[in-house]
Amino acid sequence: MTARPPLPPFTADTAAVKARRAEDAWNGRDPAAVALAYTEDSEWRNRSEFLVGRDAIRAFLERKWALELDYRLIKEVWAFAGSRIAVRFAYEWRDDAGSWFRSYGNENWDFDAQGLMRRRIASINDLPIAASDRKFHWPAGPRPDGHPGLTDLGL
Repeated sequence: MTARPPLPPFTADTAAVKARRAEDAWNGRDPAAVALAYTEDSEWRNRSEFLVGRDAIRAFLERKWALELDYRLIKEVWAFAGSRIAVRFAYEWRDDAGSWFRSYGNENWDFDAQGLMRRRIASINDLPIAASDRKFHWPAGPRPDGHPGLTDLGL
């Protein structure tokens, strides 16, 4: 098994690095690559959906990004202790009809000793927004260095 640093126990700096790496990976929208950050038997709750294992996670992400077009995500650490990190996040996306949304949420993460996420609990709410109200305008892929985070954007 390949370690995924930074490893627990987390500090403020290593928790921020872990959150940014997760954000960058999710913004890459590659389900197979993202799934490798989770243990083989990782347990998820995403909204009202419960998943177990990398294959289920990969399939979930394939479905998600087929529906949530032009996806852009920002994560920010809320708290950390030992092997756990809590983040808040917002992402913007549009559906195939061209309607825009900003989804807000919180995630609780728990990592194994190798830095793989063994548990993810996500609570998410979607807010319809006008295209003119979008705040995430960078090109597809990771958020550029220097782009404001959630706090700086007032989110």
